[in-house]
Amino acid sequence: MFSRRLFLQGLGAAALGSLSTAAYAVGIEPFRLRIQPHHLTPPRWPRDLKLTAALIADPHICDPWMGLERVKYIVDRTNALKPDIILMLGDYVADHRMQYDPIPPQAWADCFAKFSAPLGTHAILGNHDWWDDEEAQQSGSGPTKYGQALLNAGIPLYQNRAVRLEKDGKGFWLAGLDDQIALVPNWKLKRGNWLGVDDLSSTLAQVTDDAPILLMAHEPDIFDEVPERVSLTVSGHTHGGQINFFGYRPGYPAKHGNKYAYGHFVGTQGTSIGKHLGLTAEPRHLVVSGGLGCSLLPIRFGVPPEITLVHLGSEKSGGTV
Repeated sequence: MFSRRLFLQGLGAAALGSLSTAAYAVGIEPFRLRIQPHHLTPPRWPRDLKLTAALIADPHICDPWMGLERVKYIVDRTNALKPDIILMLGDYVADHRMQYDPIPPQAWADCFAKFSAPLGTHAILGNHDWWDDEEAQQSGSGPTKYGQALLNAGIPLYQNRAVRLEKDGKGFWLAGLDDQIALVPNWKLKRGNWLGVDDLSSTLAQVTDDAPILLMAHEPDIFDEVPERVSLTVSGHTHGGQINFFGYRPGYPAKHGNKYAYGHFVGTQGTSIGKHLGLTAEPRHLVVSGGLGCSLLPIRFGVPPEITLVHLGSEKSGGTV
């Protein structure tokens, strides 16, 4: 028989569980750190070109959730992985109010200068690195004060730029887009009215040979526009939803829903003529990092902070179409 006592016990257990979940989401998971590997050889990437890229996305630096000591710890953990190249994917500044005084950008940029990889550290900006700079919003041009801090620290900044690099005598192109929702004409306007400063066509026009292309883009939304000439796109921005409750990711507001929320994706894109003729393009690959920090609220649940490690020239790890 279902007694009043059993009902109250169940109600108490549910309340305690809710409190425990909230405490974990605020006080434990945001401070965890995992290494998330991906092994793949996308089209146009030679199998004998072995490249390990560490993705550092969305640290949203602030005390106490992502203070300088934690940044230094992340730098040390990344260096211990011995990647060939380190790619910083934007959103270095935090926007939520549950923080102490902001940390000066040059302080954390100098910490990131301690990254160590044979092919160096390379960075792009995210939307918050634009939104939090009033002067950049008014002028409509970067590199923003956060991008300038990275430049001062000796870290190259990619704003619609491509450069050719080499690993073991084999060339590849590293391209980086500026942010796709950088400018906010009016906070009351919908997301679709925000203005981007990205230029995919002019960025790829800088590629002068047939070496493979690795593209950095803060928001993964651009993936539907990326041509098959690009071997791999890497992105952050989503935080994996920041909350993942059995696949429900309320913290990911992208226009594609959960389409590119987190992980390794494989898609195809063909021209209308090609589709009419029954032709399909080669698969295109995207890796979206779950990132390191928090936005809006300092909460993570089911999506622990991660350093994403992409092993190119390796066996494919699968992916979602």
